[in-house]
Amino acid sequence: MAQIGSFSRDESGIFTGSIRTLTLNVKATIRPVDRDNDKAPDTRVFAGAVEIGAGWTKAARETGTEYLSLKLDDPSLPSPIYGQLVQGDGADWKLIWSR
Repeated sequence: MAQIGSFSRDESGIFTGSIRTLTLNVKATIRPVDRDNDKAPDTRVFAGAVEIGAGWTKAARETGTEYLSLKLDDPSLPSPIYGQLVQGDGADWKLIWSR
């Protein structure tokens, strides 16, 4: 797994940072949203005003540590990117890519 993004979180729960891949290099925000059903995402991912993904809050099986499971998609990508936003050292959050 490779790190494709880094974020920081403010008091209101909004993440700001950047996502960098071979085809994407964008400043992004991850914002909490109101859910209208159990399968709806907990967050939405934006590059500027354009929505490029969604996220669901999950917990690690062994430790119970919470993280965001993200699905990112963009017309420049051959298929969606799945990743996990996990807390790094201190206040840093890392977006880890997996396929």
